[in-house]
Amino acid sequence: MKGLSAVRSFRPWPRTLGSRLFLLFLAGLTIAYGLAFAVLFMERYMTAKMVMFNNFEQDIATSVAILDRLPADERAGWLDQLDRGTSRYMLGTGLAGVPISTDAGREIAGKINEAVGKRFPLTIESIPGDRKRLQGHVTLSDGAPLTIDVNPAVMPLAEWLPYVLVTQLVLLILCSWLAVRQAIRPLVNLANAADALDPNKNAPRLSETGPSEVAYAAAAFNAMRDRIAHYLQERVQILAAISHDLQTPITRMKLRAEFAEESVEKEKLVQDLAEIERLVHEGIAYARSAHGNTEKPSRIDVGSFMESLVYDYQDTGKAATLSGSIEAAIVTRPHALRRILTNLVDNALKFGGSAEVNLERDTHGAVIIKVLDRGPGIPEDELEAVLQPFYRLEQSRNRGTGGTGLGLSIAQQLTLAIDGILNLKNRPGGGLAAEIYLPQPIHTKE
Repeated sequence: MKGLSAVRSFRPWPRTLGSRLFLLFLAGLTIAYGLAFAVLFMERYMTAKMVMFNNFEQDIATSVAILDRLPADERAGWLDQLDRGTSRYMLGTGLAGVPISTDAGREIAGKINEAVGKRFPLTIESIPGDRKRLQGHVTLSDGAPLTIDVNPAVMPLAEWLPYVLVTQLVLLILCSWLAVRQAIRPLVNLANAADALDPNKNAPRLSETGPSEVAYAAAAFNAMRDRIAHYLQERVQILAAISHDLQTPITRMKLRAEFAEESVEKEKLVQDLAEIERLVHEGIAYARSAHGNTEKPSRIDVGSFMESLVYDYQDTGKAATLSGSIEAAIVTRPHALRRILTNLVDNALKFGGSAEVNLERDTHGAVIIKVLDRGPGIPEDELEAVLQPFYRLEQSRNRGTGGTGLGLSIAQQLTLAIDGILNLKNRPGGGLAAEIYLPQPIHTKE
């Protein structure tokens, strides 16, 4: 099974677009370069072979003619001067050979025969054990035997050629990487901008410079972001306007209900109006939370801020406690942070009966504020959903325990506005833990 899983996990084709384009470019350029090099090498080989055979034929004809005209006692002194490496001359009958069996041997034998065979008796044979080596046995004019020993060798490559090939391959790799990087960078920037898209934040706009296609895509993305921000702002303004305008008729209805005769129906009507009024207030609060970043940041002492918040609850008889302390200050939006914690503590008191606020910081120096309770908790599959506006759990859809479904969504909106992260987790043994993570450096008090 491990071997099978290893085979399945092996992916010869890379997953990223950049890697795929890089491999395609590199493979295409390498193949094209290899074909061009092979064609040039073959053309050079054929040209060199033709030149070599022409020189070879002329050299043998000249050498044999010189040795034939020299006196017999002077021929030995000329053998070294006529040696060309691939062909040399020996006085004597040479070695016993066998018939030629290769095409290359026949081609060389034909050149020797054209150079010598018309003037002198000639026999050409292949040397046993080395099919490439040939010997031509010639009888000179005075009857003296002469052996032409031919040992053809491939023209060696230049010593600098491998270095040139490696340099060219490195240039191919570098150019392919640069080309892919230039092609992929706008796509990566667009993906990062889309991932960081938040209409409530004044994030820098995507640069609209570069090639026309890239500039057009960036301009389209910026226009889309502006439209989204406009639609969200319009939605929030509508919600705020409706909620605000509803306060006047609700107030009139409450006044009229107060002057009505005492009855059970009057009490129910007053309760309904109070619930509607609370819903309107929550709607206005949610609309304001969508623009929580309008508050100017200021520096606060974390420990004193949390003590003040918890002590306010304790003064009203609520079961709220504070554990942990940080002797440091942070830069944040204090009113938004207080509203976040108020909503979380109210939820803990409402569903758990008590709230424990814990203050700590992680190894990176960031502030972590936890609001803990021992209530029923939240089903795991609804931990994300409860952060959405007007979402209420099934067990809280009654007037006694239910709410508007905006408390946690307001806390979520404001947490994003102060560049924080809100996480909800169920506690071991029951209860809920709401964690606010503020990933900003803290300033130690002096």
